[in-house]
Amino acid sequence: MTTDDLPQIDPRRFRDALGQFATGITVITTLDDEGAPIGFACQSFAALSLEPPLVVFCPTKTSRTWAAIEQAGRFCVNVLAEEQRETCARFGSREPDKFAEIPWHPSNLGLPLLDGALATIQCTVDSVVDGGDHYIVIGRVAALSESTDSGRPLLFYRGQYTAIEPDKTTPAPWRADLEHFLTTTTLDTWL
Repeated sequence: MTTDDLPQIDPRRFRDALGQFATGITVITTLDDEGAPIGFACQSFAALSLEPPLVVFCPTKTSRTWAAIEQAGRFCVNVLAEEQRETCARFGSREPDKFAEIPWHPSNLGLPLLDGALATIQCTVDSVVDGGDHYIVIGRVAALSESTDSGRPLLFYRGQYTAIEPDKTTPAPWRADLEHFLTTTTLDTWL
Protein backbone atom coordinates (compact mmCIF):
# COMPACT_ATOMS: atom_id res chain seq x y z
CA MET A 1 0.00 0.00 0.00
CA THR A 2 1.33 3.44 -0.90
CA THR A 3 0.37 6.80 0.57
CA ASP A 4 -1.67 7.43 -2.59
CA ASP A 5 -3.85 4.43 -1.63
CA LEU A 6 -4.69 5.83 1.81
CA PRO A 7 -8.00 7.64 2.33
CA GLN A 8 -7.97 11.43 2.73
CA ILE A 9 -8.28 12.49 6.36
CA ASP A 10 -10.44 15.53 7.11
CA PRO A 11 -8.28 18.04 9.07
CA ARG A 12 -11.12 18.89 11.51
CA ARG A 13 -11.75 15.22 12.31
CA PHE A 14 -8.00 14.73 12.72
CA ARG A 15 -7.81 17.60 15.24
CA ASP A 16 -10.87 16.31 17.11
CA ALA A 17 -9.42 12.81 17.36
CA LEU A 18 -6.06 14.09 18.59
CA GLY A 19 -7.87 16.33 21.07
CA GLN A 20 -8.76 13.17 23.00
CA PHE A 21 -5.09 12.88 23.96
CA ALA A 22 -4.17 15.16 26.87
CA THR A 23 -0.83 16.90 26.41
CA GLY A 24 1.38 18.84 28.74
CA ILE A 25 2.19 22.42 27.83
CA THR A 26 5.69 23.81 27.62
CA VAL A 27 7.27 27.05 26.53
CA ILE A 28 10.41 26.63 24.44
CA THR A 29 12.81 29.57 24.91
CA THR A 30 16.14 30.84 23.62
CA LEU A 31 17.94 34.11 22.94
CA ASP A 32 17.79 35.71 19.51
CA ASP A 33 20.89 36.96 17.68
CA GLU A 34 20.64 40.28 19.56
CA GLY A 35 20.47 38.56 22.95
CA ALA A 36 16.74 39.16 23.54
CA PRO A 37 14.68 36.33 25.05
CA ILE A 38 12.11 34.72 22.73
CA GLY A 39 9.87 31.69 22.98
CA PHE A 40 6.69 29.91 21.98
CA ALA A 41 4.07 27.66 23.60
CA CYS A 42 4.54 24.03 22.58
CA GLN A 43 2.40 20.95 23.21
CA SER A 44 4.41 18.64 20.98
CA PHE A 45 7.17 17.86 23.47
CA ALA A 46 8.28 14.47 24.80
CA ALA A 47 11.17 12.55 26.29
CA LEU A 48 12.96 10.51 23.63
CA SER A 49 15.95 8.71 25.17
CA LEU A 50 17.53 8.18 28.58
CA GLU A 51 20.98 7.23 27.24
CA PRO A 52 21.90 9.62 25.81
CA PRO A 53 19.42 12.04 27.37
CA LEU A 54 17.33 13.32 24.44
CA VAL A 55 14.02 15.16 24.11
CA VAL A 56 11.91 16.01 21.08
CA PHE A 57 9.62 18.88 20.11
CA CYS A 58 7.91 19.82 16.87
CA PRO A 59 7.72 23.50 15.79
CA THR A 60 5.84 24.59 12.68
CA LYS A 61 8.06 25.28 9.69
CA THR A 62 6.88 28.90 9.60
CA SER A 63 7.85 29.63 13.22
CA ARG A 64 10.18 32.62 13.56
CA THR A 65 11.10 31.43 17.04
CA TRP A 66 12.17 28.06 15.65
CA ALA A 67 14.41 29.87 13.15
CA ALA A 68 16.09 31.68 16.06
CA ILE A 69 16.45 28.43 18.04
CA GLU A 70 18.02 26.72 15.05
CA GLN A 71 20.46 29.61 14.64
CA ALA A 72 21.30 29.70 18.37
CA GLY A 73 21.68 25.91 18.49
CA ARG A 74 20.24 25.71 21.99
CA PHE A 75 16.94 26.05 23.82
CA CYS A 76 15.18 25.58 27.14
CA VAL A 77 11.96 23.64 27.67
CA ASN A 78 9.89 25.23 30.47
CA VAL A 79 7.21 22.82 31.75
CA LEU A 80 4.24 25.00 32.72
CA ALA A 81 2.35 24.74 35.99
CA GLU A 82 -1.43 24.84 36.26
CA GLU A 83 -1.28 28.49 37.38
CA GLN A 84 0.54 29.56 34.20
CA ARG A 85 -2.45 29.68 31.83
CA GLU A 86 -1.85 33.38 31.08
CA THR A 87 1.81 32.64 30.37
CA CYS A 88 0.76 29.92 27.93
CA ALA A 89 -1.73 32.24 26.21
CA ARG A 90 0.91 34.95 25.87
CA PHE A 91 3.51 32.61 24.39
CA GLY A 92 0.88 31.14 22.09
CA SER A 93 -0.03 34.59 20.75
CA ARG A 94 1.51 36.74 18.03
CA GLU A 95 2.56 39.32 20.62
CA PRO A 96 5.97 40.64 19.54
CA ASP A 97 7.41 40.85 23.09
CA LYS A 98 6.14 37.71 24.77
CA PHE A 99 8.45 38.21 27.76
CA ALA A 100 6.88 41.58 28.73
CA GLU A 101 5.51 41.21 32.26
CA ILE A 102 6.53 37.52 32.39
CA PRO A 103 8.95 36.82 35.27
CA TRP A 104 12.05 34.99 34.10
CA HIS A 105 15.78 34.76 34.74
CA PRO A 106 18.81 33.58 32.76
CA SER A 107 20.19 30.14 33.50
CA ASN A 108 23.84 29.38 34.12
CA LEU A 109 23.94 28.47 30.40
CA GLY A 110 22.43 31.83 29.48
CA LEU A 111 18.99 30.52 28.46
CA PRO A 112 15.68 32.10 29.58
CA LEU A 113 14.03 30.18 32.42
CA LEU A 114 10.42 31.07 33.26
CA ASP A 115 9.78 31.62 36.95
CA GLY A 116 7.19 29.21 38.32
CA ALA A 117 7.81 26.47 35.74
CA LEU A 118 7.56 22.96 37.18
CA ALA A 119 10.77 21.94 35.43
CA THR A 120 13.31 23.37 33.01
CA ILE A 121 15.29 21.29 30.55
CA GLN A 122 18.18 23.02 28.78
CA CYS A 123 19.29 21.47 25.51
CA THR A 124 21.40 21.80 22.42
CA VAL A 125 19.91 21.05 19.01
CA ASP A 126 21.11 17.54 18.17
CA SER A 127 19.27 16.95 14.88
CA VAL A 128 16.28 18.09 12.83
CA VAL A 129 14.01 15.90 10.69
CA ASP A 130 11.29 16.90 8.22
CA GLY A 131 7.83 16.22 9.66
CA GLY A 132 5.29 17.46 7.10
CA ASP A 133 4.27 21.00 8.05
CA HIS A 134 6.47 20.77 11.17
CA TYR A 135 10.06 19.93 11.99
CA ILE A 136 10.96 17.18 14.44
CA VAL A 137 13.71 18.64 16.61
CA ILE A 138 15.82 16.34 18.77
CA GLY A 139 17.53 18.07 21.66
CA ARG A 140 20.44 16.76 23.70
CA VAL A 141 19.89 17.59 27.38
CA ALA A 142 22.64 19.75 28.87
CA ALA A 143 21.10 20.75 32.22
CA LEU A 144 17.96 20.17 34.29
CA SER A 145 16.23 22.03 37.08
CA GLU A 146 15.98 20.34 40.44
CA SER A 147 13.00 18.00 40.53
CA THR A 148 10.21 18.96 42.91
CA ASP A 149 6.86 17.40 43.72
CA SER A 150 5.17 20.77 44.15
CA GLY A 151 2.57 22.02 41.76
CA ARG A 152 0.40 20.45 39.10
CA PRO A 153 1.05 20.56 35.36
CA LEU A 154 -0.95 22.64 32.91
CA LEU A 155 -2.56 20.31 30.38
CA PHE A 156 -4.50 20.74 27.17
CA TYR A 157 -7.42 18.40 26.50
CA ARG A 158 -10.29 18.65 24.00
CA GLY A 159 -9.31 22.20 23.11
CA GLN A 160 -9.25 23.45 26.71
CA TYR A 161 -6.85 23.89 29.58
CA THR A 162 -7.12 21.29 32.30
CA ALA A 163 -5.08 19.92 35.18
CA ILE A 164 -4.75 16.63 36.99
CA GLU A 165 -3.86 15.56 40.49
CA PRO A 166 -1.56 12.53 40.80
CA ASP A 167 -3.24 9.44 42.24
CA LYS A 168 -1.84 9.35 45.76
CA THR A 169 -3.66 6.08 46.49
CA THR A 170 -1.36 4.08 44.22
CA PRO A 171 1.23 2.32 46.42
CA ALA A 172 4.73 3.75 46.07
CA PRO A 173 6.37 0.51 44.77
CA TRP A 174 3.79 0.32 41.93
CA ARG A 175 4.47 3.96 41.01
CA ALA A 176 8.20 3.19 40.77
CA ASP A 177 7.49 0.15 38.57
CA LEU A 178 5.17 2.21 36.37
CA GLU A 179 7.75 5.00 36.07
CA HIS A 180 10.42 2.45 35.11
CA PHE A 181 8.07 0.92 32.51
CA LEU A 182 7.20 4.30 31.00
CA THR A 183 10.82 5.39 30.75
CA THR A 184 12.22 2.13 29.37
CA THR A 185 9.47 0.85 27.07
CA THR A 186 9.52 1.85 23.44
CA LEU A 187 7.14 1.13 20.60
CA ASP A 188 9.41 -1.55 19.14
CA THR A 189 9.04 -3.64 22.32
CA TRP A 190 5.30 -3.86 21.65
CA LEU A 191 5.59 -4.91 17.98
